[in-house]
Amino acid sequence: MQWYVLRVASNKENRVCESLQRKVQMESLQDQVGRIAVPVEKVKSVKGGRKRVVKRKLYPGYVFMEVEPLEDGRIPERVWFMIKETMDVGDFIGTDGKPIPMRDTDVAKMLIDIEDKTEEAPAIKVEFEKGDVVKIREGAFENFEGTVDSIDAERGVVRVIVSIFGRSTPLDIEYWQIDKV
Repeated sequence: MQWYVLRVASNKENRVCESLQRKVQMESLQDQVGRIAVPVEKVKSVKGGRKRVVKRKLYPGYVFMEVEPLEDGRIPERVWFMIKETMDVGDFIGTDGKPIPMRDTDVAKMLIDIEDKTEEAPAIKVEFEKGDVVKIREGAFENFEGTVDSIDAERGVVRVIVSIFGRSTPLDIEYWQIDKV
């Protein structure tokens, strides 16, 4: 079997994945269709001092399918129609109506992405780097601008150096309280 990439409507990836899995079972296509996946990563976010873990899609608008192609590289007709009849499905990635299978290196990366990483504590996604100029949008120092000095991703805190009365002052601010300038 080979992996293919299917374009789907945005924010409908999980529904399409579940629908395709049901249809494969109902139409007994397990010998022609293998795994169907929507790779996600767990991201920890902190807002107002409360931590929560959310799942974020790694490839929005795409579903990955393992399909046994015909000898000429085409998708079997029954599988093709089952997919095309599914709501919110676009088309396979490919040329001239012929889907192109994923390269082995891309498949290996994607399979690592879809493995369940529940034992790992997800990291907080902080989109700032040391040296970035930021503006504080909330709190006692609202509308002050400063430079990112350090990032504590575990706590979700960014140390920003701001100028108060002409003196450089370090402030520890939660990452969601600042914006890049």
